[in-house]
Amino acid sequence: MESGAKYRVVMVRHGESEWNEKNLFCGWYDADLSEKGNKEAQQAAETLKKFGYKFDVAFTSVLKRANITLDYILDGLGQKNIPIQKTWRLNERHYGGLTGLNKSETAAKYGEAQVQIWRRSFDTPPPPMDETNKYYKEIVCDPRYAEEPSKEEFPMFESLKLTIARTLPFWEGKIVPELKAGKTVLIAAHGNSLRGIVKHLDCISDTDIMGLNLPTGIPFEYQLDDNMKPIVSMKFLGDEETVKKAMEAVANQGKAK
Repeated sequence: MESGAKYRVVMVRHGESEWNEKNLFCGWYDADLSEKGNKEAQQAAETLKKFGYKFDVAFTSVLKRANITLDYILDGLGQKNIPIQKTWRLNERHYGGLTGLNKSETAAKYGEAQVQIWRRSFDTPPPPMDETNKYYKEIVCDPRYAEEPSKEEFPMFESLKLTIARTLPFWEGKIVPELKAGKTVLIAAHGNSLRGIVKHLDCISDTDIMGLNLPTGIPFEYQLDDNMKPIVSMKFLGDEETVKKAMEAVANQGKAK
């Protein structure tokens, strides 16, 4: 590690999902990985193996696109026996009434500017999900949420600000203690839950964090000091051109065709 760094955490956004491939707002819908997403997760494992990473503990959401990505990585590293904690607090942002809609078609209907507000505004949430949404019962009645979140906490929509409000307490209360115990941590989660952690670590402004497009399946590392401040910030473990193209692909999802 770099001089002055004491703790290491690696984060990865799940591989492309079937709904990413179809350009649909996914959020809390439990989409599977696409064929490309499976390959991205396998490549993430190969990359981490190449750099010799060994993890002590892993964290992920309750959604299978993140879980499967994590499985591929740990299997590829031969580290499937490390402790894994799953939590709804690392879930993707809840896209409310947009869930299941095509991003380009939604942009064509409401205008790219409005979709950009829903996707990239820090504190403006999308319309709420209600019982008319095709996926309402599938999400709200999912047995994985039987114990938590509580009915009061269960979101019907989220802005990034709201997503951060339920992600950061988990970072501080569960992940940071593992880092301070000297463990190397792996987090496999989602674009927006990881954005919240990145914003916190790098003190990124509300405006700038919304311009950060995390690519699918490409791990990145932070090296932290005793105060959990970055010595090395967001170091992508992949070639620069691949990372750039992946970020551009994410940015273009909300544009009308």
